[in-house]
Amino acid sequence: MAQRNIDDMDEMDEGTFDEIVDAGLASTTAKEGAPRTEFETERDDLRATLQRAQADYQNLRRRLQSDIDTAVTRAKGPLLQDLLLVLDYLDLALAVPTTQSESKNLHAGVEMTKGQLVRALEREGIKPVPETGPFDAKLHDAVESIATDEAAPNTILATLRKGYTQNGAVLRPAQVKVAVAKSARAGRGES
Repeated sequence: MAQRNIDDMDEMDEGTFDEIVDAGLASTTAKEGAPRTEFETERDDLRATLQRAQADYQNLRRRLQSDIDTAVTRAKGPLLQDLLLVLDYLDLALAVPTTQSESKNLHAGVEMTKGQLVRALEREGIKPVPETGPFDAKLHDAVESIATDEAAPNTILATLRKGYTQNGAVLRPAQVKVAVAKSARAGRGES
């Protein structure tokens, strides 16, 4: 039987292991005439040791990969926060009204730059927090509560600063204005 590389151990199944051990036992038993039960016991012990070593190896690989992923995510954090700030600045630049042809060209360039940045952030798993619908304390910071009967309570009325998530984790909550019922504020003595 051919020499096996140590790296092949984690890919080796139990049948292959038995073939190797049985081939070694057959040649040893034929030479020495020793009882087979002693070798079978040794084979079973070696099999159990191999299985434990394979399990430990797999656990180590998973733990190392998890540690690497955590370190990479932690290292990217400050850069992503800076890029989100740049995205805010691009949004501010796009909010300026354009009337002249030069400013319209500049506006188009800023819009293309923003689009490229948004696509790069999406590749990193960054998505915007919903800016409409019900208020969610996990995703939004309520900066202001507005008493109104025109919208259902706990409905987002306006977004002051966009929020973002990365793979489900909140990088930055959205800062929003939230509707509350007029009667609820009046009941607390507010106007």
